[in-house]
Amino acid sequence: MPKSDFTVETLAKYLHLAPQQVARLADRDELPGRKVAGQWRFSRAEIHHWLERRIGASNEGELIEVEDVLDGAATQEETEISIGQMLPLGAIAAELGARTAGSVIRSMVALAADTGLLWDADKMIEAVRTREEMHPTALENGVALLHPRRPMGSILAGPLLALGRTASGISFGGSGGALTDVFFLICSTDDRQHLRALARLSRVITAPGFLQALRQADHAEAIHALIVDTEEDLT
Repeated sequence: MPKSDFTVETLAKYLHLAPQQVARLADRDELPGRKVAGQWRFSRAEIHHWLERRIGASNEGELIEVEDVLDGAATQEETEISIGQMLPLGAIAAELGARTAGSVIRSMVALAADTGLLWDADKMIEAVRTREEMHPTALENGVALLHPRRPMGSILAGPLLALGRTASGISFGGSGGALTDVFFLICSTDDRQHLRALARLSRVITAPGFLQALRQADHAEAIHALIVDTEEDLT
């Protein structure tokens, strides 16, 4: 058994659940796991992907719970997640010059690379494209949360976000043919950091009135200020 695998007891502690709850979820195939010598074992990577999917389907109350779980599991060395701090002003494009899904990915990665914090743009483009082909990250609200399938710490100086907004919606794999006009690129150095950033960002974009104000903001400074103010208002 890989040392990084969770047992029922360690996963229960990580998720702030009772061991009986974890076992029931696994027995119902609601948690990704496998039995080894009659005992449940859970891959850390698979649990992180399960949490990622859960974040995407959560409402505000559930997002708060998920964020509390992830923050509670963070080590003392891990800093508090701040979307405003992860998003440099130079990584915001109020008018993203892209009209296709492929050009959006290239443009978003270029924004991140221009900060100097992403060292291999081609590798990130390929990783994000592969992730989108596996499962599109576009949401019904017109936002896409681009990211590679696994964090790519080897090509990053640190955690980083980029934000681009197109003048009109484009087809980006949204359910029911929904168009997408707001794009975030999440670049993390490890799985837990990615999940914490994803949960925090999801709370920001679902805050009442946020997306309407974002679409009306006319320059990068106004967009960044809106994000900072919205994040400060989160409970």
